[in-house]
Amino acid sequence: MTELARLKFYATQPHSCSYLPEQQATTLFLDPSQPMDVHVYADLSDMGFRRSGDHLYRPHCQQCNACVPARIPAARFAPNRQQRRILKRNQDITVYATRPALKDEYFELYRRYIEQRHADGDMFPPSREQFATFLVRDLPFCWFYEFRLHGRLVAVAVCDVLPNGLSAVYTFYDPDEERRSLGRFAILWQIGESLRQNLEAVYLGYWIKNCKKMNYKTQYRPIELLINQRWVTVN
Repeated sequence: MTELARLKFYATQPHSCSYLPEQQATTLFLDPSQPMDVHVYADLSDMGFRRSGDHLYRPHCQQCNACVPARIPAARFAPNRQQRRILKRNQDITVYATRPALKDEYFELYRRYIEQRHADGDMFPPSREQFATFLVRDLPFCWFYEFRLHGRLVAVAVCDVLPNGLSAVYTFYDPDEERRSLGRFAILWQIGESLRQNLEAVYLGYWIKNCKKMNYKTQYRPIELLINQRWVTVN
């Protein structure tokens, strides 16, 4: 373990929660002057922290504990019948690892995805500046995984490759390819990539029981949830 006790953290003022509108949220951030060290990041990910842009954060709400960190133990994952069908349906997709970049091709796909799938979210309306600040960071552990169908870009999974696993930062995809279930396929691919890289888990961010947008995460079994600072397996 790194010497986490030496790190400084800052909490925000309470603000409207993005997931549960009736709640006020408080967020804990790692001091932004702290260098983004991959080993510190890995240790903090085991404590429920996530990355957004250049910041590591986790919820720190006094009256609510609905945001539960979730990860998939790659070696123990067993796809169900629906997930096996998704894998088979997307066998014609080729995945390439590339460095983060602000390319027109990426942004156009991201723009269409946000406008058609998340027009009610806080990333709408999308902009190139927002896209770059959120996802295009010059960090040695961050990768863009391009999902291409006969050369055409249909999805991008933004992942951080850490010593303890893949952290799924964000995935955006062609909203017109609904039949392929590209979001679910991207998670299944990342589980396979974790195994290929001998990594333990895929970190999915937060599962929130009363948020429909987060319910998909518990479809991957077994899954581990961070409860009372312990990772608990749910089969």
